[in-house]
Amino acid sequence: MTTAAPPAGSAAPLAVYVHWPYCARICPYCDFNVVRDRGQAEQAALALAIVRDLEGQAALTGPRRLGSIFFGGGTPSLMDPAWAAAIIAAARRLWTPDEDLEISLEANPTDAEAGRFAAFADAGVRRLSLGVQSLDDAALKALGRNHDAAEARRAAILAARTFPRLSIDLIYARPGQTAPAWRAELAAALAFGPEHVSPYQLTIEAGTAFDRAVGRGTLVPPDADAAAALYETTQAVLEDAGFEAYEVSNHARGPGARSRHNLAYWRGHDYVGAGPGAHGRLTLDAGRTATVAARQVRDYIASVEAAGVGFAEREALSGRDAALERLLMGLRIHEGVGFAELAPLGLSASDPRVLAFAEAGLLVPGETRLIATAAGRRVLDRLTAELAG
Repeated sequence: MTTAAPPAGSAAPLAVYVHWPYCARICPYCDFNVVRDRGQAEQAALALAIVRDLEGQAALTGPRRLGSIFFGGGTPSLMDPAWAAAIIAAARRLWTPDEDLEISLEANPTDAEAGRFAAFADAGVRRLSLGVQSLDDAALKALGRNHDAAEARRAAILAARTFPRLSIDLIYARPGQTAPAWRAELAAALAFGPEHVSPYQLTIEAGTAFDRAVGRGTLVPPDADAAAALYETTQAVLEDAGFEAYEVSNHARGPGARSRHNLAYWRGHDYVGAGPGAHGRLTLDAGRTATVAARQVRDYIASVEAAGVGFAEREALSGRDAALERLLMGLRIHEGVGFAELAPLGLSASDPRVLAFAEAGLLVPGETRLIATAAGRRVLDRLTAELAG
């Protein structure tokens, strides 16, 4: 049964995203704002700047309920857990935390990082998002990961014992991957007992090392039919194991296991972005406002020192731009998006495009919400492009 989302904007709990850009190694498929791990002095200065940035943004948002904190990157599990504790304490002080405040941290399965799990739990982290990516050594090497399958298994077992909630990230549609092998790999990952699995189809992003390899002909991704077969395998295995596909690439073992933080993005709620390159969306006097922090670590720290916030960009979105964003994000989740939020796009239940896509089995017929079917979520790029036109 589909349920409506809580109200968008400032009526809903605030989410806080903290971007920690440092990585021990830059993965060849990654197009995030990341840098190689650097000295402790710069990192300590960055942690302090993030706290000050949160203070500056709290002055903009005013009193709000705090629903989630998410440490992403980069590799936030490389940070000193004491800095994570300080950032969490600041967020809890600046906004009123929900009783069930969700605090998540992304981690890699290296032995060095796994050794810090208890300290992060003590700092307040309750949900670990573990970047397993694969349980095949050859695939991990090809993906440029700095852990092997044995480390991934040890880290997953330890994480399940240390944190109340565990999510596992996996990458599929890798070159040469077969559906039977992927089925076995998924089953092995589920044996660790995660409540949440995020299986991402490998995407060749422009400007990455993988993009250059494809251009040279040294990397050949699966064709469309093979990728579709792997997608169908993903859905079947996880559904049989009791997971719901509540978003295109996110599966949860029941409503309580869903990522509350990511749902804030997909539902159009407000979220603070702190840290180099972090994006935010805030409902301010000017309306729905997009913020982007300075990308370079030094520029971000300097911006916070000079202005009290790390913004390099701050823009009030037009009604159409805000509605377009709601369309793109809302159709990713199984509950969809309310037609009231799409009014600037002229979309309604009686729109000929909506009716045609519903007839084709790509949208769920409905009077109040626009919802993509499972088939529709497989062709979201086409769907959203035609609905936004």
